[in-house]
Parts: sequence; structure tokens; C-alpha cells
Amino acid sequence: MNEPSTPEAARRKRLYWHSRRGMWELDLLLVPFLEQRYDGLDEAEQAAFRELVDEEDQDLFAWLMRRELPEAPARRRIVEMIIEHAESADSVAHRPV
Repeated sequence: MNEPSTPEAARRKRLYWHSRRGMWELDLLLVPFLEQRYDGLDEAEQAAFRELVDEEDQDLFAWLMRRELPEAPARRRIVEMIIEHAESADSVAHRPV
């Protein structure tokens, strides 16, 4: 059965596809975070995530692999939240490997 065609459902699908990247490593971090944690974020954190997935893959990779951190505090916080989620026991059951 098809999902309802609400504006929110369309935004969610768009956000899901923006979270899918050209790099498998990024997919393994961004998609599970979106699926498992995004709905529990406050409005500012959700906005930070939406802005984050608009960044270039090489920047996302550097940030999420801890090679460097973003300068903007909101962006830094969402990156830290994604890393923390990836390392938590909660995300282990959802890993494809």
C-alpha cells in the first residue's frame, strides 16, 4: 500500500534521498540517524540536519570521520550527535553489516 501523499511525507522522502550519498560510509551514518533519531530532535536540530545533508560529500566525510569539525556550533552539534548515534548500542541492531 502506498504511503499518504502529505507534504510532510514528501519532505521526509526528499530528506531521505538527500541523506543517501555517493559514499557508502556516509550512508551508514546519515540514513540510520535519520530513520532512528530525526523525529526525536527539536526543530533547531532538525533544521541543522537538513542543512548538513546539503553539504559536499568531502566535507561530510571529514566531519563524520572526525578529521575535523565544522566551525558553526549548530552544525558541530548535529555532527557530534550523528557520531554518537553511530557509536551507540542502539544503532548496532540496524547496521547492515
